[in-house]
Amino acid sequence: MSNPWKNIDLDDYENHMKIDTVGQLQSLNEIMSDQFYRYKTPTVMILGIAGGNGLNHIDPSRFRIVFGVDINPDYLTECQTRYPELCDVFKPIEGDLANSAITLPHADMVIANLLIEYIGCENFQNTIKGVMPPYVSCVIQKSTGVNFVSDSPYACALNDLDSLHQDIHESDLTTAMTGIGYMTILKQEIELPNRKAFCRLDFQNNHC
Repeated sequence: MSNPWKNIDLDDYENHMKIDTVGQLQSLNEIMSDQFYRYKTPTVMILGIAGGNGLNHIDPSRFRIVFGVDINPDYLTECQTRYPELCDVFKPIEGDLANSAITLPHADMVIANLLIEYIGCENFQNTIKGVMPPYVSCVIQKSTGVNFVSDSPYACALNDLDSLHQDIHESDLTTAMTGIGYMTILKQEIELPNRKAFCRLDFQNNHC
């Protein structure tokens, strides 16, 4: 069965994420401005990059490579179209992070925002073990007893994601990362509309 992310129109996804009653696209954009620069890493890998939200913060003089990984090639093409000024540093990678056979290059930092809910902790562990970054920064949606996908005029376009989604709790993610040698170095909670919240967790490799 084809992964639903291959068939979701980017406009539908982004319009849903940025509508005032959801507000997640804007919040993630602000978070990413800090994720990119907090640890001063020359190479960054963004997992599930979609249309490149956050790339507007990238100063190409301060990064050697910014990898963008996504299962949907159209999303990656759109990233390149939207940010031509990053042509020398942005490297798109088409790949399914739920496929254990995927091979990714090394990066100094991995960013995974609202991605782990769609591939699970085990696949995320395997991805991190393959890349072996000194730093990892994740955003998960904090469980508040409401639907993961908020109501909006565009929500019906995302219905097929129900087949992939799984709740990821902070404790589960922390345990998974500890199991592969990473310690928590930052925790933040960001309030959202609709009684929702993001939980940002940053990790550092104990051996770096």
